[in-house]
Amino acid sequence: MGDSLEYSDVVQEIRGAMNTGRLKLQTSNLIFKNLKTGKLDHLQSSDIEKTNWLFRARGHCLKVMLKNGHIHRFDGFKEGDFEKLSSFISKNYGMELTKVDLSVRGWNWGVANFIGDALQFDVHDKPAFEIPLNNVSHSTIAKNEVALEFHPNDDAAVSLMELRFHIASGEGADEAVDDFHNNIMRSADIIQATGESMATFTEVQCLTPRGRYDIKIYPAFLQLHGKTFDYKIPYTSVLRLFLLPHKDGRQMFFVVSLDPPIKQGNTRYPFLILLFNKEEEMSLDLDLSEKDIEKKYDGKLAKEMNGPLFEVISRVMKAVVNRKITVPGSFIGHSGTHAIPCSYKAATGFMYPLERGFMFVHKPPIHIRFDEVACVNFARSVGATTRSFDFEIETKAGSVHTFSNIEKDEYTKLYDFVSNKSLRVKNIDGKEKKDTYADDLIDSDDEGSEHDVYLERMKAEGKEKDEDDEDEDEDESTDEDFVPKEIDEIPEEYDTDAMSSSDAEGGSGSDEKKKKRKRPKTQTIKEPGSRKTKKGKAKKDKNAPKRAQSAYFLWLNDHREEIKKKYPGISVTDVSKKAGEMWGKVSDKSKWEAKAKEEKKKYEIVMKEYKERKQNESASDEETEEHKKASRSTAKSSKSPKKSTDTKAGSGGGFKSKEYISSSGSSDEDKPKKKKAKKEGKSEKKKKSEEEDEGSESEVGELPSDEEILSSPEASSNEGSGKAESEEDDED
Repeated sequence: MGDSLEYSDVVQEIRGAMNTGRLKLQTSNLIFKNLKTGKLDHLQSSDIEKTNWLFRARGHCLKVMLKNGHIHRFDGFKEGDFEKLSSFISKNYGMELTKVDLSVRGWNWGVANFIGDALQFDVHDKPAFEIPLNNVSHSTIAKNEVALEFHPNDDAAVSLMELRFHIASGEGADEAVDDFHNNIMRSADIIQATGESMATFTEVQCLTPRGRYDIKIYPAFLQLHGKTFDYKIPYTSVLRLFLLPHKDGRQMFFVVSLDPPIKQGNTRYPFLILLFNKEEEMSLDLDLSEKDIEKKYDGKLAKEMNGPLFEVISRVMKAVVNRKITVPGSFIGHSGTHAIPCSYKAATGFMYPLERGFMFVHKPPIHIRFDEVACVNFARSVGATTRSFDFEIETKAGSVHTFSNIEKDEYTKLYDFVSNKSLRVKNIDGKEKKDTYADDLIDSDDEGSEHDVYLERMKAEGKEKDEDDEDEDEDESTDEDFVPKEIDEIPEEYDTDAMSSSDAEGGSGSDEKKKKRKRPKTQTIKEPGSRKTKKGKAKKDKNAPKRAQSAYFLWLNDHREEIKKKYPGISVTDVSKKAGEMWGKVSDKSKWEAKAKEEKKKYEIVMKEYKERKQNESASDEETEEHKKASRSTAKSSKSPKKSTDTKAGSGGGFKSKEYISSSGSSDEDKPKKKKAKKEGKSEKKKKSEEEDEGSESEVGELPSDEEILSSPEASSNEGSGKAESEEDDED
């Protein structure tokens, strides 16, 4: 026999429903994991008072009674398991596994004994049946009768709703009835709102059940008070707590998993989802003394608590429920957040891949643990484009959850996450991967590291500092390597002064060829060994003002010498570690947070002045540079003046005669297209002006039309006659 015994098909009765699980007995403790809810029960060997072995309808039962009165029953054992269990318990727990015979007489009268948190009905000195009193929801007295009402369970095939006990009349019967009723009420799971609440949060936005509720925290239960409905939630029904950031980065989800769920009519709410704004802050004074806080909650709470509303509520719930808070782990999606936008059936929401499961919020909220996942599948969306895909999760119970309309960019991140968690992926390379996920006896709400609100706040401050660095470095540019463009073909260039013989001979046919000819596109070819140049980090501005210190560093500056005196010879790194531990235990941080806010305001003012001064200096530098360029250009123009063109008719090249403008012969066909179009436009303008003047009489006489000029043989052959005609036009 080894150091442990493990049974994988053990059954535990919870409010009439039989839940399967795994039982593991170790040398120092006993562990049971509920496969339905994932809840883990730890029973230390030092807390066990006695153990019994019973033969019941579903086989043999191991009954474990604790010193605090709680009783745990585990069914589904075989008769041959008794010897192993008996020897293991006697060796490691130092007690005997006692066999207890049940009464099978069938009598309905006997003796009621209250043992621990159970009512045991004995017939002929043997137990006939027992009732766990934590299943009792209400108890009433009617003369000599005591009626018990039980919590209903929707998962149970048959539920016991009511049971009545009759106490025989006689001397002292009234006192016996009262004692019987008081013993039941002492251990029954009946919620009574007595006294004042520890803390109250008003007008909290709740997504499920929908509305705004006042949340009142009592020592044993949580009350939601709304305009229409009220809910009372015992802390024993809380399975897990989740704190999930919204994709927009401005809101937070606080999710409470419940079993059994709260009900309103036929609607069940297995999750309580609260939505908070990150910027909403509050200060809370607990209605408890310092001694009670230290005694009941081991210093997890403080008399006065300040900070964001979601942090204060999460700290209070964590302490009163005594459950860890699950936060997103290492997964970061394509958008840079922990959430993946998707749809479940017809509702949109966010899926959060956690360290031990998947969580979907908010309608309907779904939590799927890795230990109940059979396989996952990446499927193409039905009737949608290839920009999205579906993520299917098939559980060992046979149900399939499909999360659709996930962006294609999230595929790589999600696939790597699933592979790292050793979940079986369906239809990869025609084969299915083996299920290698380790289904260990680990509590499902244990997501690795414990959530620390102060650590999260320090990370957020560091992120803000990095963003400030990026804002300061935006104006500074870095030199980048120049990569010349390589061109396959050089685009054709047209020389305005040159004329080929073939174009002159071809006439108008050459123009049609030019119109059909297309200029080749330029293409850039990357070198085979070239890499994309990364933008280097800009140098930090040394003249910029120093950032404001956070509340932690302000506190550390005042307590650094005190730490060094308390721990002589401590190193610098150990001082930081010790200071971090001491800072986490500081209850009232309002003084340092107020100082940090003042320092931040001063820093923003100084930084604004510095940026304005820097912009003014850069503007003045640009003005001086432009002035220098202007002076250089004037000096250059004075040294080499351009020759002025003569516009007189006798100078030749600079003057354009009317024949040259209106001519559309073979000489114009050799010119470029742009100049040709420009000249044709000028000739059209002159034609319009001349047509307007045709009807009016002139003292000198009518000017010759374009057709007369074009038909003159002397105008095309003799250059001198053209000059003479242009002089006459100038005189007119």
